[in-house]
Amino acid sequence: MNTFLIIVNVAVLVLLMVGLFMMQKKHVSFSKRVFTALGLGIIFGYIIHLIYGTTSEVTTGSIDWFNIVGSGYVKLLQMVVMPLVLISIVAAFTKLKLTKNIGKISFLVIGILLGTTAISAAIGIGSALGFNLDGVQLTEGAAEKARNAQLEERVAGVENMTLPQQIIELIPSNPFQDLTGARATSTIGVVIFAAFVGIAYLGVKRRESEHAESFARIIDTLYSITMRVVTLILRLTPYGILSIISRVAATSDYDAIAKLGKFVIASYVALIIMFIVHLLLLSLAKLSPFNYVKKALPTLTFAFTSRTSAGTLPMTLKTQTKDLGVSEGIANFAGSFGLTIGQNGCAGIYPAMLAVMVAPAAGVDPTSFSFILTLILVVAISSFGVAGVGGGATFAALIVLSVMNLPVAIVGLLISVEPLIDMGRTALNVSGAMTAGVLTSKATGEFENEVYQQPDIVEA
Repeated sequence: MNTFLIIVNVAVLVLLMVGLFMMQKKHVSFSKRVFTALGLGIIFGYIIHLIYGTTSEVTTGSIDWFNIVGSGYVKLLQMVVMPLVLISIVAAFTKLKLTKNIGKISFLVIGILLGTTAISAAIGIGSALGFNLDGVQLTEGAAEKARNAQLEERVAGVENMTLPQQIIELIPSNPFQDLTGARATSTIGVVIFAAFVGIAYLGVKRRESEHAESFARIIDTLYSITMRVVTLILRLTPYGILSIISRVAATSDYDAIAKLGKFVIASYVALIIMFIVHLLLLSLAKLSPFNYVKKALPTLTFAFTSRTSAGTLPMTLKTQTKDLGVSEGIANFAGSFGLTIGQNGCAGIYPAMLAVMVAPAAGVDPTSFSFILTLILVVAISSFGVAGVGGGATFAALIVLSVMNLPVAIVGLLISVEPLIDMGRTALNVSGAMTAGVLTSKATGEFENEVYQQPDIVEA
């Protein structure tokens, strides 16, 4: 009987996917198909939850099949991330798009990412204080005990990590290993390696122009093929979102969410306020925040459902270049650095909120000016090297709490609502990276205002 019910659920998912395909055949816009998939997934997943529960054999069996589409789509995106970063940045040099302002671009991108992370930390502190969040009220169940046992192993390494060591971790010692994504900072390692290759190309071009021209043709060919692969994968976005959000809605622990509802609400209030800050920064640059929201929303929706900044990178780059008018070189720098430096949600808001919640238990006044200022600085500096995958916020929180000499056990006590909050954090991380790209492109004069002002999104 259970097998039959699983087949029924899978059949329903297939029918919903057929419906999305028919919308594509009728040339319904990409953004409308994405949001239709999101809505259908929420309804379908919640129905499965109501009928079968979160841990039943029918639910788990159905999700296993759903993951072929959802997890498979995320893996396809992750597959193309490293080749895309490497080829795109080298191509920016061969196309003469990074020769003049590379130092200024790097400084502005990193500065904006760190600056917005400091602002997000301040907002997180304000939200935790405003909602009067108290870590002492959290209880530890079986799942939380298991989680804290796992965290103890990570704490030992985190406590001994200094800022210079974090910076050194960004430098690649084996770029071929980084192309496999072996390290948390592999993406930045690939960026640095690609920049060196690009600079070397410029030197060869001055001395051996024939070799440089041959290399440039090879890179241009590889770039065209890589972007075509990205386009093919991005066309699957509505189907991936449908499957992923169905899984989330079907397996979420709604009772736990209700018990920790105050923390969830406080977190999303902070996330929304920080997103508004992104829009204000764009307004100060004399850019329409409405256009940004309209064009960035499909990408932010995927980041929200998938909970992976790294997996969202191909969409992040496409949105910046095709829809927001950012130059290819700057888009690649902003998108790539945004994966591991200055993540507004995971490395900014979340650690700051947890620090405020546990400070009283450690005998520290969370409202004191010295504590708040120190916390903001620690959060900003510690935001180097936070991985753009699930678990990055946990790592960031461990670093901040350890540096501030605060108890880290609270990180494990929030395991039941972690996925729900991580969805919003990831979307904010991606928005921060895209905002940094747009502002940097505008400041360096490499911005296509006509593209930004266009009302329609360029189809994948």
